[in-house]
Formats: sequence, structure tokens, C-alpha cells
Amino acid sequence: MPTLEFKGKQHIYAHHLTVPYRPLEPDKDRSCNPTDTDDNLIIHGDNLHALKALLPRYANRIKCIYIDPPYNTGNEGWIYNDNVNSPLMQQWLTENAPVDNEDLEQHDKWLCMMWPRLHLFKELLSDDGVIFISIDDNEQHHLRMLMNEIFTERNFRNVISIRRGVKSVQAQFEYVDRLNVGSEYILFFSKSADMKFPHLTVDLDENKVGSWNNHWRGTDRPTMRYELMGTTPETGQWRWKEERSLTAIENYKRLLDECGSNPTQAAIDEWWFAQSPEKPDLLRMSTTNRPEHYVPPSDKRIVSSLWTDLIVNESASLTKTLGIDFPNPKRTDLIKRIINYATTGDENAIVLDSFAGSGTTAHAVLSLNKEDGGNRKFILIECEDYADTITAERVRRVINGVPNARDDALREGLGGSFTYCTLGEPIEVETMLTGEALPSYSALAANLLYTTAGVSVGADKLESKTDDGLFHSDDKNDYYLIYKPDLEYLRSNAAILNLERAERIRDASNKNDRKAIVYAAGNYIGQRELTRMGIIFCQLPDALHER
Repeated sequence: MPTLEFKGKQHIYAHHLTVPYRPLEPDKDRSCNPTDTDDNLIIHGDNLHALKALLPRYANRIKCIYIDPPYNTGNEGWIYNDNVNSPLMQQWLTENAPVDNEDLEQHDKWLCMMWPRLHLFKELLSDDGVIFISIDDNEQHHLRMLMNEIFTERNFRNVISIRRGVKSVQAQFEYVDRLNVGSEYILFFSKSADMKFPHLTVDLDENKVGSWNNHWRGTDRPTMRYELMGTTPETGQWRWKEERSLTAIENYKRLLDECGSNPTQAAIDEWWFAQSPEKPDLLRMSTTNRPEHYVPPSDKRIVSSLWTDLIVNESASLTKTLGIDFPNPKRTDLIKRIINYATTGDENAIVLDSFAGSGTTAHAVLSLNKEDGGNRKFILIECEDYADTITAERVRRVINGVPNARDDALREGLGGSFTYCTLGEPIEVETMLTGEALPSYSALAANLLYTTAGVSVGADKLESKTDDGLFHSDDKNDYYLIYKPDLEYLRSNAAILNLERAERIRDASNKNDRKAIVYAAGNYIGQRELTRMGIIFCQLPDALHER
């Protein structure tokens, strides 16, 4: 397969493996209605470090990733600040900063920035996960090749085209040597080549009307069963809550009067389809505006990659209502459509956005949950100083309600919560050896569990359950960590795996037919004896780099 070569690639090729682990530190004062350990997250910090911090808990769990990285137009003035361990690369990066259109190597720097992040995205995605990346003509061709190399070409799904707004198009008039650019793009990749997307088609076969289980897949939602147009589902439930369904029906009737007798054409605005009053079947596809030209479908309609009915950026009226002072935020309806496609059938899906900007992705997730009763979670990462005052503040407002909003749901508040986090000190071998920065027990346990065993468990769930340091068990292994964040303790015999402690660990693990993996600062027993006891010893801090 062809690969893309660019300056600096040899230095950042494995950079994602060397990024230090930094634990997430909750900030209760900036959080909003924080709940439990599985709360929504807004993280303020370097997005590369934040992605690494998510791995111990969220590796292979994220269903949908949407990102809107810098388009690298030369006008953004973004700065490459990844701490790559190469003096030559550091010198190169500092020669021209920020990156602008005077920098002849701006494309190389942008690719160096994206490469490690894309690798971490792939680790975080679930096997049925998908990633959508907004981009324009400046880097679309480079990004496609980069994605082909990291995600493989087999996992490419499509390039979605979206209309630019009038102001965006007018901004192109200064170019007289090429055609006007009226579109932007969203690259769409899956993690697995075997993925199918049955929910990207709309069934129009009358025999399939009322097939409730196609959407809910057996999920029991009693609150979604109520009488509607003389029908109460017995084996399934409606897609929307009753109030939302009644509103859709009224809109449907209004559109029917406007568009004539074709119910499919009349339903373009609400995307609710009733094939007969006796058996209505509500299917929301998160589309808002009728296209200028409509071709009635045959028996099945495939969702198009040309989204002419939406524009890229949010309307000025909504940004004013929300009180957002942010340039060109992405349109909420656009992100809602993406998330809806990616999470249909999974009401507990986790959605990640690591270039969070004004917080549109969180707004979209909460809005969808409000409409269909889902329980999707969002994780936002923003490295700029406005993470609290703009990103998190917008999410607080849509949760609690925006008094002057036209939309009833937004005016009342979409509900929900989030925990605001910053990044703690890195867990590094050098600082552990000197005692300068010793991580908490739970943070070190989470990092060790992921880096040495590939097991993702949140640090908040890990603590020593016994005097010998048992902190986690699975079907095959018990995991022990003999540790305190105290340099004097770590240099004492109390932190060493001795024979007495090893025998207790052996007896406890053998009783459950499991092996024991022990992390400790030292060991007084030979490996042959440990093997006979069913114990694998991992030296601290060497174990930090074991995987």
C-alpha cells in the first residue's frame, strides 16, 4: 500500500507510545451536576496527553469520535508543541512558530501533529467504532492518505461533503486563479472492515411498518409505550417521547398541506414516516431542511454522502442566544446527524471530541438524549484557556436552560451533567526514582494495568483490597501492587516482595485458580521459585515501559 512521507515522520512514528501517562484530576468547582465515575467529561489540557490519560479507562470503548482539527489554512497561527524527544526536530519546529502561510513546511508540521493522535484514536475506538474528521481542501488529500496508513484503506467508508455558509463562500472571492470552494468535508472511517451500517438506510416497504425491534433491539423502554394515533406497541416502543411524537405529527400534517399528497416528501423536515394512520412508525434521521430537488425513493433509500441540506457553521442567532464568542462553531444539527448515524441502536454509546472548541459535540449529544431518551456520554478535550469560559460554559447553559432560546427543549434545559478535569503530573520513571513526583496508588495501578496487561479500568475503581496489595482480578490473573507514594517507604523492606508475602499471594490466587502478577520495588525470591508459585514479578519503575 502506498504511504505518505513527510518531514519529521521518523521522529514521531512511535511518539504515541512514549507520551507519559497523566492522571485525570476532577475539578468540582467547574463541574456541573457531577454524578459517578461514568460521568460525561470535559478535560482541559494538551489533547495528546489527555488522549493517553483516557486509555486506562476507555481503550476499546469509544463508539464515535468526531474531531474538527485546525484546517492548516495558514491563517490560524497554530503552534506545534508536542514534546518529541529529538533535538533536530525540536530545532526545526521552533524555527517557524506559529505555523502560518509563510511556512513552507506547514503541511509537514500538521501531519506530525495528527499522526500520534490518530494512533491513540484507534486504540480508544471500540471494534464497532467509527471516526469522523472535518477538514477542507488544504489537508483533505494528506489526511486521507494518513488515515489509510493508520486505519487501513479497507476501513475507509466515505467522504461526506457539506455546504459552506454564505460568509465562508464569500471569503473565497479573493482567489481569482481557481474555482470557488463551496464545500467542506468529513472523512469517515471505521475501526473494523467488517462493519455494516444497516441504519444508514431507510426502509420504505409497507410490510416492514411497525417493526419495532429493528431500532430498539430488544431494549425494554416502558416510558416509550403509549397510545399514538390509535396504536399502542405491545412488543416494542416508540423512538421518541410522547410530547416529541405529537409535535412531529403536527409538523407532518403541516408539511403535508404544503407539499401535497406525498407523505414521504412532506416528511423531509421532520424525517418521520407514517405509511398508514393505523400503523405509524417514527424514524428520526436528524435532518432539518428540505432539499431544493427531491427524488422519491423506491423501496429503500441510502443515506447520501452529499449533505446539501446543512451548512457547516452554526447560525449567528443560536450562537448569540447561547452567548458564545467563538469563530465559526460547527452546526449542532450537523454533529447530531453524525452522532445519530454512529450510535443508532446503542443508547449508551460514548462520543469523543478532542478538539472541542465551543462544545458543539456535547450540545449535540445532550440534545439527542433529550429527544430519544438515550444515555449517550460525551468526552470533550480542549487545550486552550477558554476550556472553562466557553467550552464548559456553553455545556452548562444547555444543561440548565437558556431563557431566551426559541427551542422549547433548550429553553427548559437539556439536562445532564459533566465532570470537569485537568491533567495531573506525568508518571515517569525518572521522577519516580528521585521521588520528585510519585503518583497516587490508584493512578499508578491504572497505568500499570493498561501498559503491562492491556486492561482498561478507571483509576477511581482501583485500590488495594488486601494488605498484600491486591487491586484487580480477572478470569486468569490477580494483580497486586505493593506501593505507597512515599519515597522512604519505597526504599524500605516493606515495599519488597519477600517469601512470607509471596506465599500468602500464592495461596490466595491458587485458591481461585488464577496466577498472580505482582508489581513492587524489589524482590527477595528467585524467578524459578516464583514460577513454581504461579507468580509473575514486575519491577517498579521498570514495569512502566514493559508493554
